[in-house]
Amino acid sequence: MDFARQIKESVDIVAVVSERVPKLRRNGTRWVAPCPFHQEKTPSFGVNPQLRIFKCFGCQAGGSVIDFIMQLDGLTFWEACKYLAERFGIPLPVRGAESDAKTKLRAGIFEAHEMAQQMFRSALGSAAGAASRDYLKRRGVTQKLAEEFGLGYSDRGGQMLTRRMQQAGWTPEQMESTGLVSRRDDGSFYDRFRGRLMYPIQNEQGKIIAFAGRALNDDDQPKYLNSPETELYHKRAVLYNLHRARKPIHDQGHAILVEGYMDVIGLAGGAVGEAVASCGTALVDAQVSMLSRHTERVVVNFDPDTAGANATERSLQLLLAEGLHIRVLALPEDLDPDEFVQAHGADAYRKLLAEAPRYFHWLADRARERFDMRDAEGKVEAVRFLLPSIQRLRDKYERAAVATELAHQLGIDKALLLDQVRGTARREEPRPRGPELPATERLLIRELVSNAEARRQLLGRIGSADLDLTDGARAILRAIAAAGDIAGGQFDYDAVSARLGETERALLTTLVFADEGTNGDHSARYEGSSGIEQAAACVEALEKAGMDSRITELKKNIKEAEQGGNFEEAIRLSEQLRQTEGQRKHQRRRRGIE
Repeated sequence: MDFARQIKESVDIVAVVSERVPKLRRNGTRWVAPCPFHQEKTPSFGVNPQLRIFKCFGCQAGGSVIDFIMQLDGLTFWEACKYLAERFGIPLPVRGAESDAKTKLRAGIFEAHEMAQQMFRSALGSAAGAASRDYLKRRGVTQKLAEEFGLGYSDRGGQMLTRRMQQAGWTPEQMESTGLVSRRDDGSFYDRFRGRLMYPIQNEQGKIIAFAGRALNDDDQPKYLNSPETELYHKRAVLYNLHRARKPIHDQGHAILVEGYMDVIGLAGGAVGEAVASCGTALVDAQVSMLSRHTERVVVNFDPDTAGANATERSLQLLLAEGLHIRVLALPEDLDPDEFVQAHGADAYRKLLAEAPRYFHWLADRARERFDMRDAEGKVEAVRFLLPSIQRLRDKYERAAVATELAHQLGIDKALLLDQVRGTARREEPRPRGPELPATERLLIRELVSNAEARRQLLGRIGSADLDLTDGARAILRAIAAAGDIAGGQFDYDAVSARLGETERALLTTLVFADEGTNGDHSARYEGSSGIEQAAACVEALEKAGMDSRITELKKNIKEAEQGGNFEEAIRLSEQLRQTEGQRKHQRRRRGIE
């Protein structure tokens, strides 16, 4: 058995997907959830645990558990296999020199970041790191907390990491690809981060993919310097601390969205571990989509200054577009989250967190600050300001309730808001529906896919019979028969899919993910029968339809031969007709019809 197949058969795809998509819920024999790969309003994403595949009928993402990790984490095929093998205790095969150039490049960048992390951590404890340690102490960051978050210090000399990489034999192109060193005009290299407090940035697997460096001297600009984008790091697709926060988010039932690295670390120091932050950029839809995979509830706790309020306002629109339930926490005394926890403690923060109001109360306060609510023009401007946030609510009853409450809060005519809100019904996402196959064919294929005994008993009979099948069903049945089963009698979906054209492959995938009983399967007609008995009844029905169709065709051809004076051909066809009608009578006797 090859390594990839071993992973597909050994790893529980539902367990892997549910770790990354907590909204995954059982629906009959399938599991469904909003798709983690694109924004949607109704779940079009499904997992079939029996076939060990996933499929989204909105964005068309799909495949095995390996494909899921590759697409979600942006990994190469080998990286995804390695991650799953290590995660589930599957021995890794011995590999020769890396032949995949992209994987080799990414492995080198990972290695460089681990090397840099060791150097930064060591430097923090040295004499040169004293200023960084003093800063952390002032911010209430203990040594234990600094170690937990991997904080470090980059040497001011600017050559330590460069020399280490050169000594290790790195080529100039390899060094530059890491984003950790920069090239001068004369072609020489120097460390990108110099004399800064270093924050490692990790992906959802916990591997370091970038750094952020905070200046310790007011003369050093910018205040925060982040890694450039590399093969590993795309800042719009990363949330700081998400790999640590996943479990606390699940336990607490919400995530806290803050602005900065120190906010996350300060809250964690107070045992508030469900906080995440964007990485040196304004929040974007890709980050919101990542967050929505882990929770439906988000508390926005940005800094209390004007920039923080503006960022809150922008972020609300993205969070609402994703269908999340949002509250806004505005801390007293103009304190940032980490400052508040240091000054008042985690219990006081948790209390305010529990009391944080729904987002529209915060927006109402913003409207009162920005517009003169004493005249008609100000009220119209307030309606325009509030309308996008109301229209993004997916449920029409919630939209009406929020509009009514806001109108009351601001003294606005309720009808004015409601008139603007009406007519904002949203288009539903594509949902998996039963494919365009007759009900008998659908029932037969489903049973053959799910039941090894049905395949053993019926495939030979199907191959030798003249069944009345659509082209799509005929191609699928031939592929099932040709592919055979894998060890243990399991259905080999990959082998079947590989034998089908694009249209038939889509037909099969839609069929195995379609809601049970859709499009008139009429399985009640076989009520009381086992699955195999139902499938056998389908075969008999298709045999009968095939014979009826064959008899009709023979009669038509006999008539044409006689009219054309080709009596020898007519006699030959008549003999075929006699034999076929005899077979149909035999079939009817066997079924007790005659």
